[in-house]
Amino acid sequence: MHIGVLTGGGDCPGLNAVIRAIVRKGVSVYGHEFSGYRNGWRGPVEGDARPLGIEQVRGILPRGGTILGSSRTNPYKVEDGVERIRRSLEERGVEALIAIGGEDTLGVAKKLTEEGIPVVGVPKTIDNDLGATDYTFGFDTAVTVAVDAIDRLHTTAESHHRALVVEVMGRHAGWIALHAGLAGGANVILVPELPFDLDDVIKHVESRFATQYAPILVVAEGAMPQEGAEVLQSGELDAFGHVRLGGIGQWLASRIEERTGKESRAVVLGHVQRGGSPTPFDRVLATRFGLHAIDAAHERDWGQMVALRGTDIVRVPIEEATRELKTVPLARYAEAEVFFG
Repeated sequence: MHIGVLTGGGDCPGLNAVIRAIVRKGVSVYGHEFSGYRNGWRGPVEGDARPLGIEQVRGILPRGGTILGSSRTNPYKVEDGVERIRRSLEERGVEALIAIGGEDTLGVAKKLTEEGIPVVGVPKTIDNDLGATDYTFGFDTAVTVAVDAIDRLHTTAESHHRALVVEVMGRHAGWIALHAGLAGGANVILVPELPFDLDDVIKHVESRFATQYAPILVVAEGAMPQEGAEVLQSGELDAFGHVRLGGIGQWLASRIEERTGKESRAVVLGHVQRGGSPTPFDRVLATRFGLHAIDAAHERDWGQMVALRGTDIVRVPIEEATRELKTVPLARYAEAEVFFG
């Protein structure tokens, strides 16, 4: 077969490891041919592809980002987008696609499969919010970056007797905030799943200061106060209907300083969490996903996504993976609350 590969949505560490595994096994074991489509779904829409062979994937295992580029292009928002994809695949002789992405990218993959374009999915998101898989690659690296930052902030917070608010990514799911906050010894963790009471936050901050230690608060970008709303950088919508979040960290730091009289600063980690080399865990997980994705494509098991269940890689319908977001259960959040204050 001639198979196309693309990476869509936000980039994350481990994408290149998936591409490498797909191509290495696909060529050496199955004898397939590959084309790499540039910049997410924009590639097949515009027919922008390049040959992808073993030579092109050498040395990319430890690299962050994606050698294919990415975008948030939604072919269903492009005039004749689906037909343009169909034509570009036919012109290049590509018989199927392997789409590596998150909720939006895989949502498109599901629709295209229903319309007769064969697709296999690979789950990718630093947010770890895709259903049907225990973990997505990129998440472990993002948490590792956040924890390293929190560890460093503890010492400067203590030196200056400041409250430091660390804003991490997490639009609708607080997995990064939960794991990074718990591993980093944060005194307060705020997630999108549970609107927070500002009075309670202030009490935790004051309690921490009363012990002669400075508080560290970790807040997901999508967290919001009770009877409040998300803090937005921009009200504009992307091609998948998402607004641009950001600013809750600064909002919270300002309220803490007003209410406690203690100097407070916000640190926004932003895209630092997406960049750099993947952790060993993410390299292994991404590699295994790639190996099993090319198996599914070779067997023409279309409409399936590879997923991690325990320590096994299994196949699940893409529809199951995108049906609903995997959010932080309240019981998991309650575990972290033991350490607040």
